[in-house]
Amino acid sequence: MSDNALYDAFFALHHGLPRQGPGSDSTTRRLLALAGPLPERPRVLDLGCGPGRSALLLAAEAGAEVTAVDLHEPFLEELRLAAAARGLGDSVRTLNADMGGLPFPDGSFDLVWAESSAYALGFDTALREWRRLLAPGGTLVLTECEWTVDRPGPEARAFWDQHYRLRTTAENTAAAVEGGYHVLGVVPQPESDWDEYYGPLSERADAADPASPAMAEALASTRAEIAMRRDHGGDYGYTGYVLRPADARWRTREETAADIPAVREINAAAFATAQEAALVDALREDTEAWLPGLSYVAEAPDGTVVAYALVTRCRVGDAPAAALAPVAVAPAHQRGGAGQAVVWAVLDAARLRGERLVLVLGHPEYYPRFGFVRASEYGIAPGFEVPDEAMMALVLDGSGEVPQGMIHYPAAFGV
Repeated sequence: MSDNALYDAFFALHHGLPRQGPGSDSTTRRLLALAGPLPERPRVLDLGCGPGRSALLLAAEAGAEVTAVDLHEPFLEELRLAAAARGLGDSVRTLNADMGGLPFPDGSFDLVWAESSAYALGFDTALREWRRLLAPGGTLVLTECEWTVDRPGPEARAFWDQHYRLRTTAENTAAAVEGGYHVLGVVPQPESDWDEYYGPLSERADAADPASPAMAEALASTRAEIAMRRDHGGDYGYTGYVLRPADARWRTREETAADIPAVREINAAAFATAQEAALVDALREDTEAWLPGLSYVAEAPDGTVVAYALVTRCRVGDAPAAALAPVAVAPAHQRGGAGQAVVWAVLDAARLRGERLVLVLGHPEYYPRFGFVRASEYGIAPGFEVPDEAMMALVLDGSGEVPQGMIHYPAAFGV
């Protein structure tokens, strides 16, 4: 049996299906929302686009100019026909090319998109190779199959070890941060995303002629994959990542003891009174509030510490949460990106530490850019009077499952 025969049989099973991997329009929309504001007509690169379900949505709902890339020409033809039928022919361009050797200049796209396709290169390689394609302020969105338990069963482990090395969300998040990205959002994909893929595929497999060349082998492989998900799907799943390259102008890092005087000076200079500087000093002495590794600084190119952000322990009801406060930037460096850089960095560190919920009392026009929304949307409220829009929450693991109730700050906050 030739490899070409098996290739043809495999794609015969997949032609005309709505999806070539777990996903849904709702997940695509959720990932798009986490990417933040885009240009009026964003330049989008959809890699491993298949028949183009995501490309069509991005063109229609984001007003994007989409370049859709895949190695399988029949999928691209499906996409061209679908785009023309929906009046999107001028918005979607197709390209038959290898994702690992893309012919585009650096900085060509505002958004690089890859649902269920990064595995073709590997997560780390995709992060490294595709970063250059992003314009300043651009965003990378990709989904990745991962272990969802600490100890997957031997059946699932044996199955995936022969196909693709899975990691956990924590490991992939760490790889993204180590690769020079900030994590704008993480979206665990629901089981219904698998149903949207495997449901039509299973129906196609049942209708296929096993006597066709190589079809019996293709069917056996497909059914084994579907059975693995049915029997051991609790061990693994797809997760969406929304990533943005870190601002190279500012080096961010964990605070050291030598930074404490500079941190005190920045907080004193950035606020009208010395209360914020005193707050940080008091929090350092509170062993129940202080979270090691979540006191961060940003440096200017000359090594001067110019910005600061702190995350400490608070509680919502009886459940642990985290509070972002204070955030301070030296006056001479305000409105230059140092504050954003240090906030992104400390939020990344909180994700890696396993924090799930971060709260902030701050400017309602500033913090939503990091993904914060009104805390009241989650049933979370402070124990003092404050405008509803100023008390905000960020769910770092994307689950939406957070404690409800009143916020209890450390005593140093005085509230």
